Amino acid sequence: MSLPCHTSALLLVFMALAVAGAEQSEERSCDVIGDESSESQMERALLKKLEPLSHMRFNVTVEKGKTENYIYHFRVCREVNSNSHDFGGLVQTDRQSGKTTVIGRINETQVFNGSDWIMLIYKGGDSYGTHCSGEKRRAVIMISCKRGVTASSFSIISEEREKEQECFYLFEMDSSVACPAENSHLSVGSILLITFVSLVAVYIIGGFLYQRLVVGAKGMEQIPHFAFWQDLGNLVADGCDFVCRSKPRNAPAAYRGVGDDQLGEESEERDDHLLPM
Repeated sequence: MSLPCHTSALLLVFMALAVAGAEQSEERSCDVIGDESSESQMERALLKKLEPLSHMRFNVTVEKGKTENYIYHFRVCREVNSNSHDFGGLVQTDRQSGKTTVIGRINETQVFNGSDWIMLIYKGGDSYGTHCSGEKRRAVIMISCKRGVTASSFSIISEEREKEQECFYLFEMDSSVACPAENSHLSVGSILLITFVSLVAVYIIGGFLYQRLVVGAKGMEQIPHFAFWQDLGNLVADGCDFVCRSKPRNAPAAYRGVGDDQLGEESEERDDHLLPM
């Protein structure tokens, strides 16, 4: 084999290995039950809404006496152990024996929501032994709204396994992804006020720059339409003076100074004794 052919063969091998490694490293995500074409827009939107939680892992330990001592591992729309390729989204591990049991798989997902919660269901888990007619296990995760928290308080609520069918494990957690979008609380008046202030700011700043850079004005003349605002201020002052004053300016004062009357009368009386008799 010639050198160019040998090099090409090695490149093809490396490319095949790289593609295979990429496929293995790519984690699987939730697959809603049914054909892909049957997924509703709501289900797609909810799965996208849960995407920020997909890189997080959640664990909770449950101990009931000496017979039941488990750890539950949970991931949102991802496999707990991607190396096992079992689609396990919620897995139970017996702390005594080390045995793992898949409670629910991400390839059999259901998802729906309410006003402030999202319910994620993993079906297709490992079969029960003597409980629930040997049906497959199912995990129900209730995600409740809690603003300001990406995810917290993952816990198991109960395991319903006393029925003949439709048994399930119920979990809950808090997350802001389940919260509805916050509506703007601005009133019409607030919006109008913000708009008015913005327009005034644009007028003042733009007019100032125009007067300074284009017209070449200095000092107070840099204020846009300075003469107009000056005249307007004088008119407002005249209007206030006209409305607020109750008498003409040339009207005599309504009061006299203290002692004015007494001083006038005393001056006339004091001059009387100077006149000839």
